Amino acid sequence: MKKQNVRTLSLIVCTFTYLLIGAAIFDALESDNEAKNAQVLREMENMIKERYGIVDRDYRLMEVMVLKGAPHYAGKQWKFAGAFYYATTVLTTIGYGHSTPHTIGGKLFTMAYALVGIPLGLVMFQSIGERLNNFSSFVIRNVKRVLKYDSIEASETNLILVVTAITTITISGGAAAFSKYEGWTYFDSIYYCFVTLTTIGFGDMVALQQDNALTDKPEYVAFVLIFILFGLAIVAACLNLLVLRLVTLNTEDERRDEAAAVKVSI
Repeated sequence: MKKQNVRTLSLIVCTFTYLLIGAAIFDALESDNEAKNAQVLREMENMIKERYGIVDRDYRLMEVMVLKGAPHYAGKQWKFAGAFYYATTVLTTIGYGHSTPHTIGGKLFTMAYALVGIPLGLVMFQSIGERLNNFSSFVIRNVKRVLKYDSIEASETNLILVVTAITTITISGGAAAFSKYEGWTYFDSIYYCFVTLTTIGFGDMVALQQDNALTDKPEYVAFVLIFILFGLAIVAACLNLLVLRLVTLNTEDERRDEAAAVKVSI
């Protein structure tokens, strides 16, 4: 079997194994806490029903009202600032789920908008990432020249280290700002930045959802949008380098296999 086929099969097996291991660990870490939280919520529900004489039907109606009203704490979600925020989450595929269209027209336009916007965003982030990598190469070469290295070329390892450092600084700096404006702990802010810039976008923590931030804090809205767009470009540059390294390894294996096949045929 060719080495690249073995590599592909190995990657598939490793990926599924990684998923199984992740599932087991998340189960161990989160399932007990989930059960405890569910028990606490049931006890609170029963207490509220007994204290205020609320029947189950009315309680469910109150739940719906609270859930539907939660997004409005941020201000008007579909005015320009909120709509721009939503468009950003669509184009970047973050998809927090903090606001979703309810009209048929809004849903249709979201699908059409995503079909054009997602490829456009991917191309833009890749282009910015390439420019960042070129700039990093320029800086590395000049630093090596100043330090009088024998070889001043920027290796893939050099680039990965530099871009990883820039990514770390971006996430750390963004976390400090979110911790201040959102009132989150620094660790939770780090978690939010990571989930956002890797486009996981769980939606359990979403910026700009408190104190009418969308309408009353335009400077903070601008910061969040710029952080997301440029932060994604920086993370994309880092991921592109890692993927490029893997592709290079696979290409080298293919060339060896081709060379071996040529020798056998001769």
